[in-house]
Amino acid sequence: MELNWNDFQKVDMRVGTILEVLDFPEARNPSYKLKIDFGVVLGIRKTSAQITTLYNKEELIGRQIIAVVNFPKKQIGPFMSECLILGAVEGKDVTLLHPGLEVENGLKIS
Repeated sequence: MELNWNDFQKVDMRVGTILEVLDFPEARNPSYKLKIDFGVVLGIRKTSAQITTLYNKEELIGRQIIAVVNFPKKQIGPFMSECLILGAVEGKDVTLLHPGLEVENGLKIS
């Protein structure tokens, strides 16, 4: 399906910094629960991510990521996800997308 420019502009992608990473044993597939700081305007949001094959919890703290922040909240088991982090997927491995240099949290991706 091809998108037009107006469709693309509706997707709100922002830079955030991972503040907290917890195990998510209730998830169907191995996952972490994340708290991400999106800056003053958007604040802190929670999400879960199936990124356990390539990342350990300690190395994720302080890492900047890219996420879609304007999807509706989604219930994942006992957890409410508030954004969707983006990554390149190869089988069960997800490589997180991130800015090449550190930037201000909340900056819009365009």
